[in-house]
Amino acid sequence: MTEETIIQKTIVFVKQALADAEGGHDWWHIYRVWQLSKHIAASEHADLLVVELGALLHDIADSKFHDGDEELGPQKAREFLRTLGVDEQVITHVENIITNISFKGGNLVQKFKSLELDIVQDADRLDALGAIGIARTFNYGGFKNREMYNPEIKPNLNMTKEEYKQSTAPTLNHFYEKLLLLKDRMNTGTGKLMAGQRHRFMEQYLDEFYKEWNGEL
Repeated sequence: MTEETIIQKTIVFVKQALADAEGGHDWWHIYRVWQLSKHIAASEHADLLVVELGALLHDIADSKFHDGDEELGPQKAREFLRTLGVDEQVITHVENIITNISFKGGNLVQKFKSLELDIVQDADRLDALGAIGIARTFNYGGFKNREMYNPEIKPNLNMTKEEYKQSTAPTLNHFYEKLLLLKDRMNTGTGKLMAGQRHRFMEQYLDEFYKEWNGEL
């Protein structure tokens, strides 16, 4: 089976698996991360098959929507890729990308590193920034029926992994607990450049938000 056929079959699989997903973690999120990954990989000497499969499968079973189960995503990816006869080394690498890509709070040390993970992680983080990132954040907050903003509830910048996973804080706190931290955690030169632009847009948005919240505009 050619690499192109493997990618096309993976696209079909992911579209079906995420047909009813929350709007910030649906096929179109995957599509954007896939496209961004290819864009970043163009200036890196990476294994493109691993990058594309990692991007396409990185949220195949996001633990947020599966009772916190972090094993299900890698397992589903492995089972699917084996049906395509993908090389075992590639499968293991893709599993490691899925397992290690998430932010999971500000104090967690990543246990696996590779150029391919760096690329897909940057792409995933870029989709959490800028105009799309803002839209996704409020979409998820609405999905979880959270307050948009509550000035009496301050962001917690020192959460453990479990506290981060279980947080029910207002949506705007997420900007400070994750989104505004991402610019300085990008791995690649291309990722850093793109993140800077999207970061500035979010800062402008927050300035506008607070002015409107306080009736200044």
